[in-house]
Amino acid sequence: MITLNDPKDIYALTWPASRLGEALEILARKAGFLSTPADVPGLPENLDLEEDDAFEKWADSVVKPLSLEIEAVESPYADIEQMICGAGPALLRVPGGTDPCFLILLKGGRKSISVIAPDLSVKRIHSKPVRDALTYPLEAPLAEYVDDLLVQAGVSSERIEKTRKSLLQEQLGIARISGCWLMRLSPSTGFWKQLYHTRFQRYLLIIILTYIISQIVSLLEWWVIGRGVFGGGFEQAWLWAWALLLFTGIPIGLLTGWAEYYLSVDVGALFKHRLLYGAMNLEPEEIRHQGSGQFLSRIMQSEGLDSLVMESGFNAIFALIQVCMAFGVLAKGTGSWYMSFALICWMMISFLICWRYYLTNREWSNTYREMTNDLVEKMVGHRTRLAQEEPSHWHDDEDISLNKYLKLCEETDSIGLFLHAVIGRGWLIVGLAGIAYMFVTEPASKVALAISLGGIMLASQALDLFVGGIMSVVEAKRSWEQAAPLFKAAEKPKENLSVMAWTDLSRNTTEIGHPLVSCRDIVFRYREHSRAVLDRCNLNIYKGDHLLLEGPSGGGKSTLSSLIGGLRIPESGLMLLHGFDRQTIGTDAWRKRIVSAPQFHENHVLTETFSFNLLMGRRWPALPQDLEDAQTICRELGLGDLLNRMPAGFQQMVGESGWQLSHGERSRLYIARALLQQADIVILDESFAALDPENLRLALQCVLKRADTLLVIAHP
Repeated sequence: MITLNDPKDIYALTWPASRLGEALEILARKAGFLSTPADVPGLPENLDLEEDDAFEKWADSVVKPLSLEIEAVESPYADIEQMICGAGPALLRVPGGTDPCFLILLKGGRKSISVIAPDLSVKRIHSKPVRDALTYPLEAPLAEYVDDLLVQAGVSSERIEKTRKSLLQEQLGIARISGCWLMRLSPSTGFWKQLYHTRFQRYLLIIILTYIISQIVSLLEWWVIGRGVFGGGFEQAWLWAWALLLFTGIPIGLLTGWAEYYLSVDVGALFKHRLLYGAMNLEPEEIRHQGSGQFLSRIMQSEGLDSLVMESGFNAIFALIQVCMAFGVLAKGTGSWYMSFALICWMMISFLICWRYYLTNREWSNTYREMTNDLVEKMVGHRTRLAQEEPSHWHDDEDISLNKYLKLCEETDSIGLFLHAVIGRGWLIVGLAGIAYMFVTEPASKVALAISLGGIMLASQALDLFVGGIMSVVEAKRSWEQAAPLFKAAEKPKENLSVMAWTDLSRNTTEIGHPLVSCRDIVFRYREHSRAVLDRCNLNIYKGDHLLLEGPSGGGKSTLSSLIGGLRIPESGLMLLHGFDRQTIGTDAWRKRIVSAPQFHENHVLTETFSFNLLMGRRWPALPQDLEDAQTICRELGLGDLLNRMPAGFQQMVGESGWQLSHGERSRLYIARALLQQADIVILDESFAALDPENLRLALQCVLKRADTLLVIAHP
């Protein structure tokens, strides 16, 4: 542990901005994210470090090829020390130096942290000097005033530091401190590698060891009782030993519960993070043909999957431990070979019944999902159904599905009830019958009979636990079938390109007069061997163009816009953005440069605040400048009245699918969302169709003013 006597000593452990690329690579290797050295480019000279967002974009672009990501975080003044101790691996920008400098934090602790010094050594220091350095810009203007106030109040020297801290916290408690960037593995990294870095193996080992110890303690309790019973007397010393063993189980159980809790929280958070990332990583074509009922069913089934997996995993481990101990106990009792063979046979029978339960439950689950999907889809199309279907046949399909569902429910419940009622208790009958047979044919001692009886009871508990684990496994398997596509989508490969390199490319190609977008001989069809929707299509869009694309329904207007926006891939032909194809630029960079507001049925409002729905494509959490720009654009689009009448303003929840907004208000929200992304090209697909003449005039004025290059699709 290094003690820093002077707060300024912290600067000796900081890295200059010129070595940030090296610092990121060293941090990733020291944290175990990289196994071999990697080439990380340095900080560009023209990057403004005063803009946290600019630095975050650069850092994220250089670590993304390494399957890492950087996230900016900030903390209230009151919680800054807690954030420092909880961060790591992370970068902390230390203010107050002559040049921008950064502290490379490897890992935190309760009162100290590990940092990587510029000489690549790892130093352990107290967190207080780091806290003082980060909070200095906020405390400095108030320091003299607070010190004078304490002197005038006559605060004793023993209490002056504590009082000073309380006064500053009262004045600055809600002030935000930024300048911290967390490094972590990208959700696209292999799940097992991410799981390893959660240190789940430590908690799992604690759970297994404590459970084994608890079972051993339980056996010792019975041994002590048995010794007293069969010994003809129970001495006080053995009574105290039994009481001690009994109370020993309490801390062991608490330790097991503590490890299970933290393991469940860590693994659950990682699993949900991966599912969310996988959902965001799905291509539009993968979800376009799935109805809302299918999505609802997928969400319902995947909810709680992590807890089911943990529960079934724990039960399986515990059952295995108990079965092994039961075999060991039975081997010491009477008729060891017969009892062990009977237990093996009974477990095989139990497994066959559980397999039957799995097959029935899977069929029931499929029927349940089909019914959920059909119900939601028919609710969405309820008016069409009323108009087109005979009333006498409205519920024919539902009746058939419901009858099938009820039969499967009955069968599944019957097998489940049989498992719970028969497996554990049935083994008791089989085991006791075996003891009775051995007692008649091969008389054994009372001790051997007691040991066999204990083994039978232990095996019965293990079988009950096994049945519970099997049912959890079946439930988890059913949920996994729905969550698997999202889980696997997180590992889909993506093209990457340095953000700075891409900026240079776009500037150079624009300066020499090349078109922003060039489409050459584009061919696209939705299905193989079907008629081409676009056949040898050619189009050039130059910087500053305002284009109107008209045509009949089904003519390929929206298809062309989705191709230009990077939402679909052409069958053949060449598409260039700033003179480079999508494989060179990368899908993410392409979609950031070309923003599309698709047709109404393909655009969405999420159950969140109005500001989130506006800025979700730009940045979130939003900066003050983002909110200011959003408010300006909304008022230019004629949404000022809406903002004024919403009780919470920008923070108003707008409801699932924006049901609290009118058709025209949602259309203008989509337009504002596209404009706020500040892309090179904005594509609006029939975005003005729902607007009245006055709002149409305002929207057109705003779009023509805000969109440098514009492509509008409309019916003639």
